[in-house]
Amino acid sequence: MIIIITGPTCMGKSSSALEVAKLFNAEIINGDAFQVYKQMNIGVAKPPKEYFDIVPHHLYSFVDVTHNYSIAEYQKTIRSKIDEILSKRKNVVIVGGSGLYIRSAIYDYSFREEKEDVDMSEFLKMDDRSLHDYLRKIDPDEADKIHMNNRKRVLRAIEIYLNNGQSKTLVNAQQEHKMLYDAVFYVREMDRDLLYQNINKRVDEMMDEGLLEEVKDLAKKYNSDLRAFQAIGYKELFSYLKGDYSFKEAVEKIKQNTRNYAKRQMTYIRHQFPVVFYKNTEDLTEKIKNGQLSR
Repeated sequence: MIIIITGPTCMGKSSSALEVAKLFNAEIINGDAFQVYKQMNIGVAKPPKEYFDIVPHHLYSFVDVTHNYSIAEYQKTIRSKIDEILSKRKNVVIVGGSGLYIRSAIYDYSFREEKEDVDMSEFLKMDDRSLHDYLRKIDPDEADKIHMNNRKRVLRAIEIYLNNGQSKTLVNAQQEHKMLYDAVFYVREMDRDLLYQNINKRVDEMMDEGLLEEVKDLAKKYNSDLRAFQAIGYKELFSYLKGDYSFKEAVEKIKQNTRNYAKRQMTYIRHQFPVVFYKNTEDLTEKIKNGQLSR
């Protein structure tokens, strides 16, 4: 059985996943697009290192930031890992908030053979409005769905077009939208105001933990235009280092962009997955015990 714990950032998904994995003989697989990168830690809120000693965790910190890691690669890797864990007669817990990545793993989301090196450098240099205008030219339906500020999804839609020679809208229309695995999607219920308070608190904690120092170290070694550095928390601090705005403004932008992202996450998840809502970890484990694993 596959247990998927998803939802917006700052909802305690990692700790809940650990408890579920311990109770239900499961291993954990990462369902976050940026936690795959080796050199990014504080800003992507990876689970504490001690979690990895308690329960096996997979697909964390295994990709170099210089690699343009695609969703097609993720799909291939996670499906292989799912099959491996299930073959051991163990359950799988997928945890993360990257809805499209999770969907690509669980549903019949197929890709044409992707080119190994699609040159995205031209698009990475564009501002958000120019990027969105380009997407509207090649895929107006997808442009209507994606907010201009959701730079990661806009870039991905453009990359799909360059890889496939047709728009993401047409690619999606070819899918049957069927689940390939026996999986249940769980999302924690949380008041929006409380969620936003949690987000603001976490950003402050990340700064205290040394996120700026982490970004400064990355800036010494890598080009800030790398796709991995489009992650919230990194792109704003890279802009601060370039002098685009003050440190205080950068921190406020991280908070605002994270709140906006959380809202988009919930909208996507509600529309794309048949979710079961839970109140806390105890409620989640109770719902799983009450028949969900036998589906």
